[in-house]
Amino acid sequence: FKLRQEQVDNTVALIDDGKTIPFIARYRKELTGSLDDQILRELNDRLSYLRNLENRKNEVSSSIEEQGKLTEEISEALEKAVTLVEVEDIYRPFKPKRKTRASVARDKGLEPLAEFIIEQNIDSDPESEAEKYINSEKEIETADAALQGAMDIIAEDISDNAELRKKIRALYEKAAKIESRATDEEAETVYQNYYEFSEGVSRVAGHRILALDRGEKEGALKVSVVIDEEFCFSVAEKMFVKNNSRCGELVKTAAQDSCKRLIMPSVEREIRSELTAKAAEGAIKVFSSNLRQLLLQPPVKNQITLGFDPGYSHGCKMAVVDSTGKVLDSAIVYPTFRKDKDNAAKAKIKAIIEKNGVTAIAIGNGTASRESEALIAEILHEIPQKVSYMVVSEAGASVYSASKLAAEEFPEFDVSIRGAISIARRLQDPLAELVKIDPKAIGVGQYQHDMPKARMNEALCGVVEDCVNSVGVDLNTASHSLLSYISGINGTVAKNIVSYREENGAFTDRKQLLKVPKLGKKAFEQCAGFLRVRDGKNPLDNTAVHPESYEAAKGLMEQCGFKLTDIGTSEMGKIKDTVNQRGRKSVCEKLGIGVPTLTDIIEELQKPGRDPRDELPAPLMRSGDIMEIKDLKPGMELVGTVRNVIDFGAFVDIGVHEDGLVHISQICDRFIKHPLEAVKVGEIVKVRVMDVDVKRKRISLTMKI
Repeated sequence: FKLRQEQVDNTVALIDDGKTIPFIARYRKELTGSLDDQILRELNDRLSYLRNLENRKNEVSSSIEEQGKLTEEISEALEKAVTLVEVEDIYRPFKPKRKTRASVARDKGLEPLAEFIIEQNIDSDPESEAEKYINSEKEIETADAALQGAMDIIAEDISDNAELRKKIRALYEKAAKIESRATDEEAETVYQNYYEFSEGVSRVAGHRILALDRGEKEGALKVSVVIDEEFCFSVAEKMFVKNNSRCGELVKTAAQDSCKRLIMPSVEREIRSELTAKAAEGAIKVFSSNLRQLLLQPPVKNQITLGFDPGYSHGCKMAVVDSTGKVLDSAIVYPTFRKDKDNAAKAKIKAIIEKNGVTAIAIGNGTASRESEALIAEILHEIPQKVSYMVVSEAGASVYSASKLAAEEFPEFDVSIRGAISIARRLQDPLAELVKIDPKAIGVGQYQHDMPKARMNEALCGVVEDCVNSVGVDLNTASHSLLSYISGINGTVAKNIVSYREENGAFTDRKQLLKVPKLGKKAFEQCAGFLRVRDGKNPLDNTAVHPESYEAAKGLMEQCGFKLTDIGTSEMGKIKDTVNQRGRKSVCEKLGIGVPTLTDIIEELQKPGRDPRDELPAPLMRSGDIMEIKDLKPGMELVGTVRNVIDFGAFVDIGVHEDGLVHISQICDRFIKHPLEAVKVGEIVKVRVMDVDVKRKRISLTMKI
């Protein structure tokens, strides 16, 4: 991680003390050296891995010791092992085995013969020695049968050698190829690019591995890891064959058998598993990054918003919400999407816009989305009111609208109308609305359904937690879904906060949180700084200043000649200059705080309740000029919104039904390993049309303008 020892020690101590990542990132900067939440999570993941590794080493050591076979050499090898694979390789010879050819041979008493052969004495005659082991009762009828049993034992012993396995695994990583063939070459599937595929294990991209895995799972592909077996044979022979004697020849044959029958299939499985795990981790990182950008999309504030959930036979559902998200009106229209037939539907939409003073429209991007967009665009040209619209992702809206949470939130509304409400609120405050949906259902990744579920949930919930805490929430309006992501608060405590609020009225002070059932001092320490109380008794309660720093904040204001009532006023803008004149270190010493905490307090006093999302470019709202894919021509320059970023490029919404693809090679002039280095979800970008395939509904774009 290229961090100082002290940073790591302090972070580990904080994690072990039960502090959450958002809390450590925000309020323990002096101890961590201002590490951000993403680095802290990576450090936490690595810490978990190393502790699991240490536990496994202890388990293996104890197991070998119980067998009376633990030597100094084995203990030293375990101590030096840096991966779980290495530990398992060391344990392999001592692992209780199921019935194998070697175990059968051992039961027949052939181990001494195997030891005789492995000595490889020049003058030894293995055939004559083998005759001593002929025994009808043990089903050893000939000397050849005895030799074969002894070689089975040698082959298994060779395959259990940790050093050999390590060398062969390294060989695979360097020289092996992953190949795939079609199970039915005539069948047309989405995996046709992989019908005759071959690429080096060391170079193959993660998204290709995930595609191969899925193709194999669906029965469309046969996938294998291949290597020239002579490479592996030579490594094994070099380690175990001592000479050209007759015994040496038998050991050579056993070494080759060991490689082909035991080591290579095992290493291939390990390599496949490792490639999949690495690809999955990469995909989860991309998904996490996309989700972070989506959740932190700037809210469209102070707008009365019409949520428009498109549809054909079941009609288009509409819901109007005010600037706080409260539902004002709802209706269903049944347009045919034919200009001469939709007068009644258009009249109803115009009436709902006029009646409620709608200023923004959020259109879901599902079935009939573009037809609905065309209808709305026509209406906006025909009405005097200034209204703009945006097509928003409705991924997960149907899951939410049929959920228990939606039923609790909107018991008086039908399932279909709840979807329209969610679409409207997604435009107003993406974060507050999207936290109600399982992160996997938000749809900003690739192969998300193939990922390890536990790891995926852990990573995505971590992203949601970081986003919610970085923005902070209003204690008096937040839903229990939003509150449950706040540092130190679980689902039960979140519901208790909402119940307390309903029974006792709005919170006027952060300290009241201590009266909430099951919210003790430890939880209060974790959550208080992320919960805002607007218009409360103490102006500091509407800032991200933690209650533990209130005295320092008051002391700072006194030193600089300000009062609590000056928080957020233009006067408070002078506090930074005053502190700089006095010297930050000197001010910190008097207040008993560190420079990072002082910097954060100054920012909060100047802009209480600051929303970091407000500093990002506003979303692209459209006013009615739309196109179809057939209207696109190569060379056209357009402005669009990045909807998804994947390993090989980015999909951009340019206002037609299909999103266009900007391949990684067309994102920028400099070399980039991954599109995320240059673009992010929600970003507004300029693009030029390179190619349009109307039949396949594919649009190729470039950002190199």
